Amino acid sequence: MRLVLLGPPGAGKGTQAARLVERHGVPQLSTGDMLRAAVAAKTPIGLKAKQIMDAGALVPDEVVIGLIDERLDSPDCAKGFILDGFPRTVAQAEALRELLAHKGMALDAVLELVVDEGALVDRMRKRVDETLAAGGAVRADDNPESFKTRLEAYRAQTAPVSAHYDGRSQLTRIDGMAPIDEVTAAIDRALVGATVDRR
Repeated sequence: MRLVLLGPPGAGKGTQAARLVERHGVPQLSTGDMLRAAVAAKTPIGLKAKQIMDAGALVPDEVVIGLIDERLDSPDCAKGFILDGFPRTVAQAEALRELLAHKGMALDAVLELVVDEGALVDRMRKRVDETLAAGGAVRADDNPESFKTRLEAYRAQTAPVSAHYDGRSQLTRIDGMAPIDEVTAAIDRALVGATVDRR
């Protein structure tokens, strides 16, 4: 199973990815985790990424794709993978398609968790209030204003990725506002009907 999970911050991608990992025995691939692991392991790509990050620059697509290329060769990816948080742009989606084609692979499904952004902001505000009421600490970026900024960035940069996959007839939209178990069931149904697109 080779899967891309799309959706804005707070849509529940992490929760659903964890359930998919447990049921299907495939790894969830986070580019952030891969980047940190490559830097720690001092691989050639990791050293290159560290140099770029130390200079205060963003890691370019070619380096991120290189990380994914290396990671997909790992034994635990033999049965597939779940990409969460990548691709973030149409250019990355195309680069991913080319990388997979080079490996003789293709995505089995692209699932987008569709949510009401206003409800997500309300959910974030409630979570912050509950954390503070319980005497907990709230991260600097864990507030409604920062969350709105992240949603706007998602809408501007990543939302076109869903249109890209939709145009290739690879996108399945899932109601992310449904209860968690219902979202899981909808994902399971979508995966049963997923067909490998080798275009």
